Amino acid sequence: GFHTGSHNILVPNPRPLKNLLPAFRKHAITWMTAVNTLLKALPDEPWFTPDLTRKMLGAFAGGMQTHPAVLERWEAHTGCLVIEGFGLSETSPLVTYNAAVKDGSRLRRTMRQVGGVGLPLPGTDLRIVDDEGREVAPGEHGEIVVKGPQVMRGYWNQPGETERALRDGWLHTGDIGRLDADGYLQITDRKKDMIIVSGFNVFPNEVEACIALHPDVADVAVVGEPSDLTGEAVRAFVVLKKELSVEELRAHCKRLLANYKVPTSVSFLAEIPKNAVGKALRRKLRRAVEDEG
Repeated sequence: GFHTGSHNILVPNPRPLKNLLPAFRKHAITWMTAVNTLLKALPDEPWFTPDLTRKMLGAFAGGMQTHPAVLERWEAHTGCLVIEGFGLSETSPLVTYNAAVKDGSRLRRTMRQVGGVGLPLPGTDLRIVDDEGREVAPGEHGEIVVKGPQVMRGYWNQPGETERALRDGWLHTGDIGRLDADGYLQITDRKKDMIIVSGFNVFPNEVEACIALHPDVADVAVVGEPSDLTGEAVRAFVVLKKELSVEELRAHCKRLLANYKVPTSVSFLAEIPKNAVGKALRRKLRRAVEDEG
């Protein structure tokens, strides 16, 4: 925004969401940044009508994976694209992004994929590797490793952490993803958040996206919990829009997921703990599970 000479509007605290209304009313906003939580919640606000976004070209989404159902609903409600990218602080900050081109007064995607994070930036190399550092085949899951001019030189005064993250010139991101046959990247989850149920990998993002499809669900976060039977089991924390039983929610998941991915237990919360940018704090939820004993 600064580079293009745009007028930048900063909202110090978007909670409650009605705090955003003056910005939309006063300014003909053309671009905004957002996370999945905001893109999901705004269309539910009675004041957030399509006329407020009539000038918008797109919303840059980051911080966490945007659930496909959230993306599609946002675009149907607002008429503007969600443009996803992938990056981290160690890559200053972008690695990939979904390209879009202007088509009249609107943008359109230059790719067919919805829910992916696009192609590497110019000069950026990206590989998907297994635990031994071997590159995996297209379509297979593995850790995303990156090499390029935006990659950091190291962590300040932390040589041990630097050595663990930077190996043979490649930054090991700790994120799990996969590449399709055309080289487009899809993020699966954080490596440390992966749940292993009876030897099968379960990615919380996939389960969260499934639960988020239920019309009575306002928000969701998924973590692993210890299990005597399967090593780990799937635990879902859910915020509801209206009353819904655990059995009904599990039945919804069983229709869409393999049985080992279906949450074994569900806790209903008033709010999912999040950081300053609206990303669910799974570590807090894992700690709550540990405290239960």
